[in-house]
Amino acid sequence: MGRYRPPPPVGSKYITAEGHRRLSEEHDYLWKKKRPEVTRILAAAAAEGDRSENAEYIYRKKELREIDSRLRFLRKRLDNMVVVDRTPTDTGKVYFGAWVTLENEAGDEVTYRVVGPDEIDPKRGYISMDSPMGKALLGKSLDDEFSLSIDTGEGRNRQLYIINEIRYQYDEN
Repeated sequence: MGRYRPPPPVGSKYITAEGHRRLSEEHDYLWKKKRPEVTRILAAAAAEGDRSENAEYIYRKKELREIDSRLRFLRKRLDNMVVVDRTPTDTGKVYFGAWVTLENEAGDEVTYRVVGPDEIDPKRGYISMDSPMGKALLGKSLDDEFSLSIDTGEGRNRQLYIINEIRYQYDEN
């Protein structure tokens, strides 16, 4: 068996203005601050002589490769992104960027925001539009019911949800 692994599928190309700004800031930080700093330290380590046993040189070369790899990824991603910064005409349905409050069968409420795959943040309730929950939510309206298969650790369990609230709020920057 070969070592070839197919590339992972590329996520959706949609992103909120906030997410785009965050990725752009990361790119600028890596390009303007971090990479020059690592390059300067690497040059100093290279000037010390024997590079084969110079731990600082080896470590900084690896760090520079990782920074360059992340920069390439960010450039490609940012060039192909579609920034969604407007409220849809039909605010009664769940579309990209919506904040959705759900209620499960037990009466517990949870709020999610449907965002792109580059913005996932479980602590803030940001879920990807490509996730099973995100796919189930897209296009639904207020008071719609839907079920989703959830892995509970003891097997799969079907969970019923009701949409209690849909709202949109975007930065006006």
